[in-house]
Amino acid sequence: MASFNQVILIGNLTRDVELRHTPSNQTVANIGLATNRQYQTKDGERREEVTFVDCEAWGRQAEVMAQYLSKGRPVMIQGRLKLDSWQDKDGGNRSKLKVVVENFQFLGSREGGGAGSGGNSAGENSAGERYQSAGAPSGGGYQGGGNQKSSSPSGGQDGGSHQAVDDSDIPF
Repeated sequence: MASFNQVILIGNLTRDVELRHTPSNQTVANIGLATNRQYQTKDGERREEVTFVDCEAWGRQAEVMAQYLSKGRPVMIQGRLKLDSWQDKDGGNRSKLKVVVENFQFLGSREGGGAGSGGNSAGENSAGERYQSAGAPSGGGYQGGGNQKSSSPSGGQDGGSHQAVDDSDIPF
């Protein structure tokens, strides 16, 4: 039986990116994303529904997201669903569905707000990591180097190269 686990979301960050390190020194970022859906009821009333999604990024992606994203910024996230299960302190079983970020793209201006416009462009930094731009200088994206290994117990991604990235490496 074949399976497919792919999620694409566009929304705004609900809080600043929370960056931490695992005991094995892997970088992980926790991200809160709010997506809005506008619809019309059968009575013609316009309504809006907000869905809050927890996401996590690993390795170099986590570091870049923490450096350049903050609360309120629009972002597109592509990833996979993952179910975390644990027991709480009372012994009850708990679970939470989250999105593990595989790629993301900055949207809007660097200062925040507004959607990017214009064509797409792409480039690479000195480490060979691919960045995609969604709209002239305001947009930008990050797609970690090709073959990333899932080496953490929770299925995170090791970003491979751990070279420092300075502002000249980001094409926006």
